[in-house]
Amino acid sequence: MTLPFDPIDEAARQWGLRWDGVPAMHAVTTLMRVQQLVIGRLDAILKPHGLSFARYEALVLLTFSSRGSLPLGKMGERLQVHPTSVTSIVRRLEAAGLVERKAHPDDGRAVLAEITPAGRAVVEVATRDLVDADFALGALSDADLATVSSVLAPVRKAAGDF
Repeated sequence: MTLPFDPIDEAARQWGLRWDGVPAMHAVTTLMRVQQLVIGRLDAILKPHGLSFARYEALVLLTFSSRGSLPLGKMGERLQVHPTSVTSIVRRLEAAGLVERKAHPDDGRAVLAEITPAGRAVVEVATRDLVDADFALGALSDADLATVSSVLAPVRKAAGDF
């Protein structure tokens, strides 16, 4: 159901009657709502492939690696997720036959995730679907997308992402 008003604008109006920080409250509430919308759409696009966006990202990361494999710890760093999340993601991908877990040849304590041919095939098809859907951001122009990325980069940098 489409509302006749923007509920975030109304929340900001109400917020301003009580507290400071309206611009930040409005921005973060907008970000969170857009994140819900985008993740919902991306997950719907990826579901027929048996993937969530997190599992898709892991497969893409392995596709980008020179050998098609990475230690789980390195995956966590690159995906910026907790080690237990990586383990869960890799287990789900392994159960689907999209990755294999292997002992690290040089470090007996480390485990590698290696993408399988089936995993590579799924990445190709899923990526085509995501690109065709403009990653659920088709309402924005390329210039707008670049602006969103550049405006949010300082927040990520301040948080230590890079």
